[in-house]
Amino acid sequence: MTLVIGLTGGIASGKSTVAHMFQKRGITVVDADLIAKEVVEKGKAAYQKIIEVFGEKVLLDNGEVDRKKLGTLVFTNEDKRKQLNEIVHPEVRKAMIKQRDQAIQANEQFVVLDIPLLYESGLESLTDKVLVVWVPKHLQLERLMKRNQLTEEEAKNRINAQLSLDEKKEKADVVIDNSGSLENTKQQFEELFDQCKK
Repeated sequence: MTLVIGLTGGIASGKSTVAHMFQKRGITVVDADLIAKEVVEKGKAAYQKIIEVFGEKVLLDNGEVDRKKLGTLVFTNEDKRKQLNEIVHPEVRKAMIKQRDQAIQANEQFVVLDIPLLYESGLESLTDKVLVVWVPKHLQLERLMKRNQLTEEEAKNRINAQLSLDEKKEKADVVIDNSGSLENTKQQFEELFDQCKK
């Protein structure tokens, strides 16, 4: 019996760091962000729909989607963000379910669905347990500005486009507090991993 773990958090909360810890243990991690990049590649169904809805202004010179330009457009406009999500999310969901089911058929002990917008997209039903990687809001803002070279306003727009980490923490089955050192996060991960194996 495969345990399906939904891994989520907020932008710059350290979710990818924890996903990497699972991968190091040889556990299949189905990465929604990676799939989201693949489904908008040239020639894919979502790519065509993006051009139809947003026009060619969101393309790079080589014809690929300019993710930065598209991101700036949708993070400041709720309607446009909804439109983009309606194009991309169904494609991502299909690919994720396929990869999850392959892990279950292979009888793997665990499979992790790494989904930043797990709660926002109502995807809890795809998982058995949800793990939230949490940090306080001021730290999230600080890390995001530093990591993505964003102004405070740009960073706040991105954070506010998601459900707050405190709300996600309330809904979670398990929480990893990533506000301390990497060692501290690793320690929490190891304890959690041991519990899961039991």
